[in-house]
Amino acid sequence: MNQAAATGGNEPEFRITSILVPLIAIISGIFMVILDTTAMNVALSKLVVDFQTDLPTIQWTVTGYMLATAAVIPLAGWLSDRFGAKNVFLSSVIMFTIASLLCATPNTAEWLIVFRILQGLGGGFVMPVAMAYVFRLSPPNKIGQVMGMLGVPILLAPAIGPILAGWLVEFHSWHWIFLINIPVGIFSFIFGLWKLPKVGRKQVAGFDLPGMILGPIAFAALSYGVSQGAESWTSDKTLGGLIIGTLALIGFIIVELRAKIPLLELRVFRSVDFSFSIFVQWVLQFSLFGAIFLLPQFLQQARGYGAFDTGMTLFPQALASAVMMPIGGYLFDKIGVRWLVVIGLSLVSGAIFQYSHVSLTTEGHDLILPLIMAGAGMGLMMMPLNSHLIKKAPSDLVSRVTSLTSAMQQVINSFAVATLVTILSSRVSTLIAEKNITVTGPADMQKAMLQVAPEAFGYTFRIMLVIAVIGIFLGLFLRRGKAQEETAGNKGAGLEGLH
Repeated sequence: MNQAAATGGNEPEFRITSILVPLIAIISGIFMVILDTTAMNVALSKLVVDFQTDLPTIQWTVTGYMLATAAVIPLAGWLSDRFGAKNVFLSSVIMFTIASLLCATPNTAEWLIVFRILQGLGGGFVMPVAMAYVFRLSPPNKIGQVMGMLGVPILLAPAIGPILAGWLVEFHSWHWIFLINIPVGIFSFIFGLWKLPKVGRKQVAGFDLPGMILGPIAFAALSYGVSQGAESWTSDKTLGGLIIGTLALIGFIIVELRAKIPLLELRVFRSVDFSFSIFVQWVLQFSLFGAIFLLPQFLQQARGYGAFDTGMTLFPQALASAVMMPIGGYLFDKIGVRWLVVIGLSLVSGAIFQYSHVSLTTEGHDLILPLIMAGAGMGLMMMPLNSHLIKKAPSDLVSRVTSLTSAMQQVINSFAVATLVTILSSRVSTLIAEKNITVTGPADMQKAMLQVAPEAFGYTFRIMLVIAVIGIFLGLFLRRGKAQEETAGNKGAGLEGLH
């Protein structure tokens, strides 16, 4: 049933082109934020030299950004309901743009860290607000198609970021990593101011001050503690972050469940469908890092690729994702999410299986097929699962749900990276001991790494393969639902509609 029929024929048939114009402002803002996030890692070694500092200090340009992002994400839904999604989105874009200009100006590492934190405070709002915004603008039977278009920059930007940053750092200056954001940000702001429709504000009675304090502390501390686990799970930094984050999270949950107008509506977990869907999303995210995070590490650590060459090698994956993302969105509207997750994860699993056989003779052309498989699988399932998750929540809680899922994704991503690094490092140490390789310094360690890298990476890839297969099995139990039925059931249902 189309939208016109559902309303008795009084409304015109929806055309996908009618949402493309406002979507341009949102996509450009998302692309700018994600591009900058992925590009920064490439510039770290250059920044160490230019600022005459050490890597642990300059690493805070990445860590500080991540913590700022994790801290503000829980606030995005409440602010959107209180001040309007358009106002919050445009404010975050302009804040990110101004912070980008500031990031290009400092002559000390400390000031760059401060300005990167400001960037994170602006950028953290963009994704959850944009997803809720687009979901509300989309008609029920076209949500998949529209969200599919939104997903293109989410998967394309991380591939372009290292390539562009590598080129800028090598042939120009690291300052341009930030300066290129300025025209994009200005365009997104002006175009959005002109073309983005206003989404009605909600009457938000009360002010959840305890939630606004505990939520940012909880998610920022957990993200930090988990990320430090990549170095050591028993270090003071890791344990301190995890303890503070856990205690703050427990307090946050208690406060939110008692609050009349909570910052994040945790009672949405009463829905069995929602809870199961978000668990599947976590498994999917974790397994995807076998294709997203591990392979670049192999190319750089074992094969000696630079950031630019690594980005170029991985580019087929991004292109495949960009092609399949709109197709995945279209199919989601027709058949639901179940088989898209199953087929998508099957493709990713096939890619990870091939990655598990990498060696020191592996070249870029050997990886083209698995890269295309991984990209196609991601494109098929990532945004459909996000759309499915949002549709499982009451429509009046959409902005709170996107904030909730985005905040938890931040922690899961950090956990996935830290866990993979731990597994890989442990396997490297085990293989060095088994092969009786003597390591007395960095040079010996580098030689040892070359000897054991293929086997260590292969072992880690196989673990990721097991997780991906578990995800395929869980995907079979996702309920399809129907756009019209879900939307009708959600409208006005509020928390009473949860079961």
